[in-house]
Amino acid sequence: MTEPLLKLNAVCKSFGTTDVLSDVSLEVRAGEVLCLLGDNGAGKSTLIKILSGFHEPSSGTMEAGGKKVCFKSPRDASSHGIATVHQFGGTFPLMSIGRSFFVGAEPLKGLWPLRRFDRKLANSIAVREMQALGITRITDGDRLVGGLSGGERQALAIGRAVHFGANVLILDEPTAALGVKEAAHVLRLIMQARQKGIAVVLVTHNVTHAMTVGDHFAVLIRGALAADFHKGERTREEITDLMAGGEAMAELEAEIEAYQLAHHGHTPEPAELERLTHDPSGP
Repeated sequence: MTEPLLKLNAVCKSFGTTDVLSDVSLEVRAGEVLCLLGDNGAGKSTLIKILSGFHEPSSGTMEAGGKKVCFKSPRDASSHGIATVHQFGGTFPLMSIGRSFFVGAEPLKGLWPLRRFDRKLANSIAVREMQALGITRITDGDRLVGGLSGGERQALAIGRAVHFGANVLILDEPTAALGVKEAAHVLRLIMQARQKGIAVVLVTHNVTHAMTVGDHFAVLIRGALAADFHKGERTREEITDLMAGGEAMAELEAEIEAYQLAHHGHTPEPAELERLTHDPSGP
């Protein structure tokens, strides 16, 4: 096994008296897709913010390339090759493709003090990188980002991250707002990144998408790591059941059955169902 590009050791995060993450340990390896799964409020967003430098852990340690690190900002994380692409690609709808691709790192031409943005170079590189990811219909770097589809925006953001040397790519729900064809294309982009030796952290609710491209899976429940396994070790049904809190749902179903037996087959009223949900052990 190769040295992990990124490693978390017993990481915890608290905001005041609220514990959001508890004792999370994970490894992210080159050429591997780590799927981070969990329901809303499970702690996924907080975890990726720690990975990308938005938050510092309250306790525990992080390692990048085998060395302990402490990211004080997203710029620190970026300097270690970590790039985060958010749900809508982190792009700017009213910017051109070329300008958005190089925002914050614009190529310049001319001599000081008359240096200016090299629009032609930026456009040609942006178009080339998008076409390399299969977005062949994009031929004009002056086109506005707002006219791109969701999948094309994801390709623009991923292409930018790869161009600037990212070796860990964090994708936050990249397929959540996309149709079937667009989502399939984003999954192909993820596989292309993996083939280039990039480590991908895919945050998703969609178990089917995770099973399609994932090599390593981590399930968070209420801020704790409930499961950590590799491809082939769990079925889709087992993963879905784990994410949905299958044991809790089974207990609730048993309570509803017991209620119906005790009340001549009647289904619980909404208020009674709410009570069973929060206190299934009650009378």
